[in-house]
Amino acid sequence: MNLATAHDYAWIRTSPLFRHMMESGYTLTLIRGRTPREALRAMGAELRGTGEGTAGLIEADDAHRAELDDDWDESYVAGAVSVPGANGDWTLVLGFDGGLGIAATCVETLSRGGRVVAHSTNGGKPIHLFHWFEDGELRTTFEGPSSRDGSTPDELIPLLREVGFPVTCEGEHDESAPDVDGKAAVLALAERLTGIRLTESLLQDARYELGLVPEQPAEEWASLVIDITDAQGERLHREWSYEEIAAASDRVRAEANAPVVITYNEPPAIDRSEYETRE
Repeated sequence: MNLATAHDYAWIRTSPLFRHMMESGYTLTLIRGRTPREALRAMGAELRGTGEGTAGLIEADDAHRAELDDDWDESYVAGAVSVPGANGDWTLVLGFDGGLGIAATCVETLSRGGRVVAHSTNGGKPIHLFHWFEDGELRTTFEGPSSRDGSTPDELIPLLREVGFPVTCEGEHDESAPDVDGKAAVLALAERLTGIRLTESLLQDARYELGLVPEQPAEEWASLVIDITDAQGERLHREWSYEEIAAASDRVRAEANAPVVITYNEPPAIDRSEYETRE
């Protein structure tokens, strides 16, 4: 039985490699039942040979970025390698992609008949995401463990507690629980779901199959959600539809383009009899 906890991943805070991943922004995806080439092809990647360890992966990605004319181009070189895990072979895909992650439609495809677990960081900014897909379905996703989404957002509550996240049995934030390294806890959660113990040497010494992942087209969106929980536990949740935002934008644009009308308030006329009275 896998009993990984956040304590087992304390090494990430003294690891130069993991520090680079956090600073650059990364996505690490674990895919059951797919080979590295199958994974890269599903991502639409152009195969680029192999790279020796993360040094080779970083070198290939840096060389690609040096060739780009567009600083906003979000294409990147990903590395994929086969690793043993629970219920068969898995493929580990690592990309220094700024935390963009593999496109949702691609992950859904890769998880059909299997499982995909992914976690990411967007590079120096406090956005750390976790995703669990099962047989084409997003089962659980979160940035903070007490605010989950997906088709079964509460299914992982027992595991969240076991790996060290401060959540209650109902999945709410537990103020009385000790602090935990959230990223270490995410890695322990990923191990519980995949059976793969992530180590620095596993990442650093792997022989990766490389693929150039093209920039993903912007996805159409239907709504914008703001979901914030402050330090006191007060939650603000508000959703605006695309139509509401478009209408508000049109209204503001119309007001900004409207002609400016300046009016002057004339002082009130003084009645002559009143003036004479004052005299």
